[in-house]
Amino acid sequence: MTAMLEMRGVSKSFAGVQALRDVNFTVDPGQIHALVGENGAGKSTLMKVLSGVYPAGSYEGSIVFDGEERRFRDINDSEALGIIIIHQELALIPLLSIAENIFLSHPPSRFGVIDRDAVYRRTAELLAQVGLRESPDTLVTDLGVGKQQLVEIAKALSKKVKLLILDEPTASLNEADSAALLDRLLAFRAQGIASILISHKLNEVARVADRITVLRDGRTVDSLDCLTEQVEEDRIIRSMVNRDLAHRFPERNVPIGDPVMNVENWSVHHPLHTERQVIKNVDFTVRRGEVVGIAGLMGAGRTEFAMSLFGRAWGYNISGRVRLDGGEPDLSSVPAAINAGLAYVTEDRKLLGLILADDVRKNVSLASLGQVSERGVIDDVIELKAASDYRNRMRIRCSDVYQETGQLSGGNQQKVVLSKWLMTDPKVLMLDEPTRGIDVGAKYEIYCIINELAEAGKGVVVISSEMPELLGICDRICVMNDGAFVGEFAAADATQEKIMRAIMRNVRMSANGGVRAEGAAQ
Repeated sequence: MTAMLEMRGVSKSFAGVQALRDVNFTVDPGQIHALVGENGAGKSTLMKVLSGVYPAGSYEGSIVFDGEERRFRDINDSEALGIIIIHQELALIPLLSIAENIFLSHPPSRFGVIDRDAVYRRTAELLAQVGLRESPDTLVTDLGVGKQQLVEIAKALSKKVKLLILDEPTASLNEADSAALLDRLLAFRAQGIASILISHKLNEVARVADRITVLRDGRTVDSLDCLTEQVEEDRIIRSMVNRDLAHRFPERNVPIGDPVMNVENWSVHHPLHTERQVIKNVDFTVRRGEVVGIAGLMGAGRTEFAMSLFGRAWGYNISGRVRLDGGEPDLSSVPAAINAGLAYVTEDRKLLGLILADDVRKNVSLASLGQVSERGVIDDVIELKAASDYRNRMRIRCSDVYQETGQLSGGNQQKVVLSKWLMTDPKVLMLDEPTRGIDVGAKYEIYCIINELAEAGKGVVVISSEMPELLGICDRICVMNDGAFVGEFAAADATQEKIMRAIMRNVRMSANGGVRAEGAAQ
């Protein structure tokens, strides 16, 4: 079979740093080709070369597409040939409709005037093709993240896509939405559309990929033909990180102490729809040295619960009682919560966790300015020393602490966020999706940091949509659904099946108008 795409000997450097080294990459027609590797391995750089974000002349090597060598000047050149890239951060305008987003750059027109009937009709056809039943007039802001991802794919189809590039498409999706998206890729394959899938979720890669290519340090280090070879996650991981991970999760044997945080009868209403109770009379306890996981489907209220505790950063008409280290602290604002010993690592590090345009040094000290100041003025020497200490302690890969944070890989950005909150010396650290969008090697390092916090006697709360992660790192798992805790399991007794059974049992009870259970699931 003649390859649709061949990238030959591609090399790319930035200010003397070699990002890609003689990479060869091939995609056949109708093939799903997965591209995996650690953060910083060169995956996104390679795709930016392919899509024209990095134009011809800024890299070495050649691109052959549909049998001809191509020299893309920009992304418009690649899109004109049917090469469409969908980035992890979706490029949709929330307050425009689905139809307006899809045809924003290329609306059908008659006599120089936009043909709205054609826009509506064509949008309806595209939505049916990706499995969305929404009206073309629906505002994007009214869609969940999973449906927004499908709108992006519909937009790609409107440009007559031949090769679809998806960069971490399921990073923000729950399991149901992820499965629906992967099924859509399989349907596209049957239609002859080729896909390049960049993902850290190896189980998803193994499910749909025809071929898997592994990058490490900008080089191609392994390639698997999934149709003729058995796909082994251990082999992929070894290729990615250049070492064996004998255990995916580090071992920990920490004695669990007395309660460090008790939450009693905690209730929270929606800040805009104030009549709607989002968190419903929740009781919750974390002990010293304990890692407590919170499982649940998207929309269960996990993030809202954590943010409402953290200085009432989210919610309205919040009531209940919180005891922290034996006392009743002031949690009326974020600064008060920080002073009381609470810290919260947001699920969206780029939007809410970091100032990407600032350097590592300033981001690390951001929540602890009092520690690096003299009489209200920041002491550059103290700030530099603190940031350098955390850079070494957290093994943050950067040229120096003056490097812009937005230039770091996702895993290293997450370590900067963790450093920021560890510098506040919290009693309880709440981590919301702490390993979202980072590779297995960086995940392992984050898990080791969580263990170190537990060993230091901190209470750690982990909110995660990845059940294997919760099962691997937590001492206890609480299950949340519709704003209430509906199950609780010791780690030794927990399984994915038990957790899902607790969730789905209460989903059915809610649908039938039954009383919601809040005790331990059996």
